[in-house]
Order: sequence, then structure tokens, then C-alpha cells
Amino acid sequence: MKIGLYFGTFNPIHVGHLIIANHMAEHADLDQVWMVVTPHNPLKKKSTLLDDYHRLQMVHLATEDFPKIKPSDIEFKLSQPNYTVNTLVHLQEKYPNYEFSLIMGEDNLKSLHKWKNYEAILAHHEIYVYPRLEAKGRTGEAISTEAENVMFKDHPKIHMIDAPVVEISSTFIRNNIKKGKNVQPLLPAKVWEYIDHNNFYRK
Repeated sequence: MKIGLYFGTFNPIHVGHLIIANHMAEHADLDQVWMVVTPHNPLKKKSTLLDDYHRLQMVHLATEDFPKIKPSDIEFKLSQPNYTVNTLVHLQEKYPNYEFSLIMGEDNLKSLHKWKNYEAILAHHEIYVYPRLEAKGRTGEAISTEAENVMFKDHPKIHMIDAPVVEISSTFIRNNIKKGKNVQPLLPAKVWEYIDHNNFYRK
């Protein structure tokens, strides 16, 4: 089975995350997409990050009607701070018959060369990249702030996927909940109910 790993804090998970995950599950060469909830780093200030359990529960609620998309708490069990390469090694040992790939936005691809042991990741895993709109020119066309992923442009393990460009951020949602704005269209219905019931992000 071929699994795409979509990492994130999902604080909260929103419809943009689901659009990307579902597109990858349906249109990339993947059998499932696992949404890997990044745990809170105990060495960093918590700020607005909800407890791990609540963020995982929201991912469960958001994905329960999508059979190809699964929540994962695999990193909760690993020592912190954790690195993606360590998670991949752990998963490969736990599920030796599965093939794991990474899902990331173009913005993350540009910094991939700074990741710990990125060469080992590329040697053993495929990477599926979805577009991000970083800046717009006067015509509305996307413009690049640097040379477009030059070092990975033709890498055989990296696949650029023509997924929808979704510019919804969890930060925007949190800030607008705090301001008392209606953000329900940006969230799966059950996730909004969970946030509203628990009074999250209002302070």
C-alpha cells in the first residue's frame, strides 16, 4: 500500500487541508493519505496551539467521511523535538509492507535542502508537491520570490501535482474566531461544532 503523509499542526484543520488531502488521494499515485498531527514541542512556547488530543480529535471528525484519508498520531509517541526523517524510519519499521511518501507545499520544497538528512529522505521516499500562491503581480499571476526549486526541479522522486491552490490558513481562522467573525464556511461542520462547543480560540 502506498501512503502519502501530510504533516501539520492542524490548529484547526480546515477545508483547505481536506481539499489538498482528497486531491492527493484521488489524483496522485497514492492509496491513502495520512494526516499526521504534529505534537506540541515541549521546548517551545505553547501560544495558541491546542492540546494534541483536541487537534487529533478535530482531524478524526474532519476525515471520518473520507475512507482514503486517515488521522495519525504517530509522532505523539516519538521523542521531541522530532525530525521527519526519524518519523519515516519509525513508520517503515512499524509497517514494512507499506511505501511512505511525503506531501508538501511548494514553499516547503524550497527549504527541503535544510531538512535533517534530506538526502536520505529523497533516496527512499517519493515527494508529492502541491502549489502555493506566495505572491501576486499586478496581473494576478503568481510570481516567484526566488528561482523555482532549481535544485529539485528534475528530481525523479519529486512529483509536482496540479492540485487546487488553496489559500486558507489556520492562523486566519483563529484570528477571526477571536474577533467574533463567522468562519463556518472554512471548516468542516463537525470541526466547527467541536470548536464552538469547547469555546476554542476565543481568547
